[in-house]
Amino acid sequence: MRIGIDVGGTNTDAVLMAGSSVLAEVKTSTTEDVTAGVVTALRGLADAGRFTPAEVEAVMIGTTHFTNAIIEGRRLAPTAAIRLGLPATRALPPMVDWPDRLRSALGGHVYLCHGGHEFDGRTISQLRPDEIARAAEEIGRAGVRSVAISSVFSPAGADFELRAADIVASVLPDAHISLSHQIGRIGLLERENATIVNACLRDLADTIVNAFTDALATAGLRAPLYLSQNDGTLMDVEFTRKYPVATFASGPTNSMRGAALLSGLSDCAVVDIGGTTSDVGMLANGFPREAATEVDIGGVRSNFRMPDVLSIGIGGGSRVRESGVGPDSVGHELTKRALVFGGDTLTATDIVVAAGHADIGDRSLVRHLDRGFVTAVLDRIAHDVADTVDRMRTSPEPIPVVIVGGGSLLVPGALPGFDQVCRPDHFAVANAIGAAIAQIGGEVDRIFAIGSRSREQVLDAARQEAVEAAVAAGARPETVRIVEVEDVPIAYLPGNAVRVRVKAVGDLHMAERA
Repeated sequence: MRIGIDVGGTNTDAVLMAGSSVLAEVKTSTTEDVTAGVVTALRGLADAGRFTPAEVEAVMIGTTHFTNAIIEGRRLAPTAAIRLGLPATRALPPMVDWPDRLRSALGGHVYLCHGGHEFDGRTISQLRPDEIARAAEEIGRAGVRSVAISSVFSPAGADFELRAADIVASVLPDAHISLSHQIGRIGLLERENATIVNACLRDLADTIVNAFTDALATAGLRAPLYLSQNDGTLMDVEFTRKYPVATFASGPTNSMRGAALLSGLSDCAVVDIGGTTSDVGMLANGFPREAATEVDIGGVRSNFRMPDVLSIGIGGGSRVRESGVGPDSVGHELTKRALVFGGDTLTATDIVVAAGHADIGDRSLVRHLDRGFVTAVLDRIAHDVADTVDRMRTSPEPIPVVIVGGGSLLVPGALPGFDQVCRPDHFAVANAIGAAIAQIGGEVDRIFAIGSRSREQVLDAARQEAVEAAVAAGARPETVRIVEVEDVPIAYLPGNAVRVRVKAVGDLHMAERA
């Protein structure tokens, strides 16, 4: 048995699963203290599932803690950014494009040092150990213990970052050090931003992991804890402590993975309708299509892996007016403010109940709504969702659409322009199901110089590296498979250079418990 939990902005969902079967499901309101919501969900599963704690092999949680911290600018650790690139890059220092509130929250500790590479692998300037040591000493005197190190074109050559990390660690042995080549991709500012974001969340990661561990202990569970990554795979608690940024956008990813299992479709469009938004993404080979461009998180441009998701402000809590639906929502106050619950705000949930598509709250409180108006609102919602799905398509070929999420009752029938639309069983907790079934992954994304080797030899080497990464992360070797291979020739680089991205996934290896 496994337990999957997904903490959303409106609801916290939890499921108990055995293999691919759902044994129990719970949906509770997300609380201000998100961890308390997890405890409540676990208690709800215990009441509904009638299982013993010893039967649970693992608990998987998808959380919004870290995304919310960046968006709100709260609970962020003071962080120092060391960039290796002088005499180049001086005109655009680290965090130059950050919102003032976030830059101030981190303390503005910025250091430019020599090092880095040109795009073709040539050295910009040699590393100066004494320069980095002086920066580390100054960081220590400022009381900062989170450090982000980035080097120009480090995905093509990471040795400078690794050497700089050793120097900083020798001066600040208790520092949390994040390296850009382990987090982001090509593009200095965006990769550096992602690394700084990761570094400033390291203290919070310790707090959150400990809180979740305590929540499991409170529920009597001794099973190992895993957190969802934004590529549809899992990471253990130690990996989470090092790379909390990998949890960003894990909610939509979990929903898409859950939709794949529930529908039996590995290539389709997924619409996840929650309380506030509808998130639309594309599944390819059972995993979310990744965004090919930079992503914006709380005003910070980053380029680490993220699912390609398009969101619109339509959900179960969306406010309804004569002019349209949303994008504002009553969110987690739905059960207080919606008409069917005795509130004074007309929401999309009221429209669905008035149309007879859901039995929620007191239907008599929405009988006064004009039938024509109700039909027009539902048609508008279906049209807007269909338009969003159409914008995500990359081919004119017919594509099936899977609708999940607690708010999916907003689209009770067909979508204009799409012949195959389904809402599978357990649609309301697809996100928690996605967390429960997640696998362990390994990824390679860097530049290779083909040189005297053949293209296939380079790809084979990358495949093997990705497989080894998945096994090292905790996947059972016999279950690991390659799910994505991409190679893009890079112009102007010597040695016939190519950027290769390979992703491998495998089933979680369950360790024996005493």
